[in-house]
Amino acid sequence: MLHLFDMLSAKLLPIANKIGSQRHLQAIRNGLISILPLTIVGSFFTILLNLPVSGYSDFIAPYLSALDVPFRFTVGLMSVYAAYTIGAYLASSYKLDKVTGGILAMLATLLMIVPVNIAKGTDVTGKAVEAGRYIPLTPLGSQGLFGAIIASLVAVEVYRFCKVHKLEIKMPNGVPPVVGESFAALLPTLLVVLLFWIPRHFFNININAFLTTLISPLKGFLTGNNLLGGIVTQFFICLFWIMGIHGHAVMGPIIRPFWDQAILENAELFQNGMSAFKLPNMFTEQFFQWYAQMGGTGATLALVVLFLFSKSQYLKQLGRLSILPGIFNINEPIIFGAPIVMNPILAIPFVLVPIVNTIIIYVVTAIGWMPRMMMKPPFSIPAPIGALLTTNWNWFACLMVFVCFAVSLAIYYPFFRAFEKTQIAQEGSLEDQAIETK
Repeated sequence: MLHLFDMLSAKLLPIANKIGSQRHLQAIRNGLISILPLTIVGSFFTILLNLPVSGYSDFIAPYLSALDVPFRFTVGLMSVYAAYTIGAYLASSYKLDKVTGGILAMLATLLMIVPVNIAKGTDVTGKAVEAGRYIPLTPLGSQGLFGAIIASLVAVEVYRFCKVHKLEIKMPNGVPPVVGESFAALLPTLLVVLLFWIPRHFFNININAFLTTLISPLKGFLTGNNLLGGIVTQFFICLFWIMGIHGHAVMGPIIRPFWDQAILENAELFQNGMSAFKLPNMFTEQFFQWYAQMGGTGATLALVVLFLFSKSQYLKQLGRLSILPGIFNINEPIIFGAPIVMNPILAIPFVLVPIVNTIIIYVVTAIGWMPRMMMKPPFSIPAPIGALLTTNWNWFACLMVFVCFAVSLAIYYPFFRAFEKTQIAQEGSLEDQAIETK
């Protein structure tokens, strides 16, 4: 088994390193992570608007439009924020001015939106608005996320092309750097405007719609309702961890844009009145966090609990040190402390448990007993609370967390016992050596 891990590591490690260090994927990953505060705060406003308290909806009805604003200006404008952060990170990786990179990326994203002419209307407070051109919010939410990603990458590459080929306006040496950068960005800005404005507004080429059609099969496989997609995702994340490679760091740049779009789409539809049971995307990141990965990748919280009652002094102590981080879904102490990395005994349940939990929750959700996820709380929230929040306070969903935990304990137990025996034998051997030395 160890030979197999060594062979897999030798084959996959170079690929994983290339994926993890590829600058465009890094920019996407870092950019999306940077806007997490907006997503989390916006998600909590979703909860505020949907508290399961008798009479609450009638109470907030007069203020509903105003209370909806924080959600619309956080989650509802996610594509704009993502465009800026992705552009800034990519520009920084090229040692270009990151503010200029972010602005150009945001500009490219906005140029793909067609303004709406409104002759008469009202704002959220009920006041009349003047006739004019307005930017619709919908294309700037989850629907436009992939378009924003592509626009950001292209815009910064245009900026870099101009820098490399010195297609810029040079200012005298005495000019402040900020002013110099502004003038240097004039030509890249013009090129970005022409590149995104002409196709969309003269030839009606909808880049967002084209990208949505192009990636919809992959999105449906990874984050829709395809069980095989959920299993494949869990398998590879766990496999990389077993080989000592951060599974989410490798898989994140590939799958995180799909995860983010899926949960944002669910949140927007739920906010617009769709039942949580009818939301389109089952396999969001939150689905895996609260059920398949309780305590972190591999659902190691169950293993930590078993360690607490171990006859091995080392495993018991490791369990005590790992239990608090594990409750908050941080499991590096046990992954590297047990270790699970390159461990032929614990590697099997580490991969198997998340897959089994994924299948259980998939079945329960597919038959309509449990709603889909509709918000994005912090990953560090303990699983039962996270399940409650993300399913609009559904207690059956919370109960299923404990079902999955019991299943995790049952699967881990025989492997834990086998590993415990080897650990106790090693501890006994060390004690004998210590006695002989004395």
